[in-house]
Amino acid sequence: MQIERLFQIVYLLMGRKTMTAKSLAERFEVSTRTIYRDVETLSAAGVPIYATKGKGGGIGLLENFVLNKSVLSEQEQSQILSALQSFSAMNPLEDPQVVSKLSALFNKNATSWIEADFSDWSGQREDLFPIIKEAILTEKILCFDYYGRNQVQSRRQILPLQLWFKHRSWYLKGYCLEKKDYRLFKLSRLKQLEVTDAELSDANLPPLPTWQVSSSSSQLITFGLNIDASQAFRIYDEYDSENIQQLPDGDFLVTVTYPEDEWVTQLILSYGPYAQVAFPESLKQQIQSMLQKALTRYETETAKNP
Repeated sequence: MQIERLFQIVYLLMGRKTMTAKSLAERFEVSTRTIYRDVETLSAAGVPIYATKGKGGGIGLLENFVLNKSVLSEQEQSQILSALQSFSAMNPLEDPQVVSKLSALFNKNATSWIEADFSDWSGQREDLFPIIKEAILTEKILCFDYYGRNQVQSRRQILPLQLWFKHRSWYLKGYCLEKKDYRLFKLSRLKQLEVTDAELSDANLPPLPTWQVSSSSSQLITFGLNIDASQAFRIYDEYDSENIQQLPDGDFLVTVTYPEDEWVTQLILSYGPYAQVAFPESLKQQIQSMLQKALTRYETETAKNP
């Protein structure tokens, strides 16, 4: 919300002499025009904020400015603290004590109600997000090996634009130099990631597309799964309530629509003996064929090594 961004701008400037409109725009993921409108809004509200042009210029506050907490109601003070916690969870503040300092100013206890950890349980991707963030903010080209759905590995060079979380998965939006077009990359398929010294601004790139997780050529498939009651923990983790029907015997019927690719069969097979396809018949036969091939491999291996 704008009020949250305005307060964050004021607090950031209280700890610095000046900041450029570009750096503020990148921090809050808005345009520089929006930042200048925020400056006008703060100035109209009586905050002594100014903007100067040229070398060494930027946006700043008059020296010795002090935030007057009396202009904020109790509810507004609590909302500001909560907003800062949300902001720092997704984008760690340069001063980790900023929330506690503000709590002291407001004479309030700051309840830590949210925390975000972008790493996986193994810790293997702990550095992934900082590397991508650096490349996005500095407009540097990223290089990485990518494993596509067509089972082909390729080395990609892209201008990264934004991290995107969609349906329990992280994606990277970027402009691919090889394809000369925008592409969407699933983070779990990126390997050997590195930031190059090459720079590329998005100013002269084509307009951004409407992003879709699946390619336009992918067909959608609606299917039903009969899932054992013992898998309730997974069912409520992975599906929306409107897609779940509990049957009289306690088991579940889940009906969903997904892009028709290998991900669907992997999902179904991940339930092992606790799920079976209810419909359509074509998908049921496909799963049966895959299970038969897997069984044949085990039988062949057993025959070789009795």
